[in-house]
Amino acid sequence: MKIFIPLLLLMFNVNIAAEAAQTITEDPNNVCPIKVGQSLPSLILQDVEGKPFDLNKAVAKQPTVLIFYRGSWCPYCNTHLGELKTIEGDLKKLGYQLLALSPDLPKNLKQSVKQHEMAYELVSDNQAKAAKALGLAFHVDDKLNDVYQGYNIDLNKASGQSHRLLPVPAAIVLDTSGTVKFVFFAPDYKVRISPRVLLAAAEAALPVDAQ
Repeated sequence: MKIFIPLLLLMFNVNIAAEAAQTITEDPNNVCPIKVGQSLPSLILQDVEGKPFDLNKAVAKQPTVLIFYRGSWCPYCNTHLGELKTIEGDLKKLGYQLLALSPDLPKNLKQSVKQHEMAYELVSDNQAKAAKALGLAFHVDDKLNDVYQGYNIDLNKASGQSHRLLPVPAAIVLDTSGTVKFVFFAPDYKVRISPRVLLAAAEAALPVDAQ
């Protein structure tokens, strides 16, 4: 009996830890994003055509700047996505690709690409797999959801899901091994990283011989 009690306690503690890791906050100030030095988990999302998009395979091809935004309904997101176009060429010269993830359905991504004439890739995280796995997801409570609906913003319709999860806006720089080299996140959705600051962070994250 003495042999099995520690094992049972260990299993109990592991289960409690797993449940805690799956807990989603309703306060964006309480998110706990992935940290520098940690690795990107395995993630299969969707491209603009609704086809599977293996994020890890994409990252393995070249260093990546990963942008999380709330959706095409967010004017602050649209402004920032437009600003990022100003450094896309510089990022390419450094060997980077720029990927932007949101809870939008693939069909909404296609509309954003067309409307804003984006050359970089938009990826659908409408099931919030990436937002949850990278510690950026928060749940929109009933009060905030009512505010959004007052502006004709339907989160369920935008994502095709009923989870009402949004990512805290973020920028993450990854090397080809999927290791995080830089993280910026802003619980205040009006705050976004400056394109030039992001470019500098991306350049600094490269090996010395690649700069």
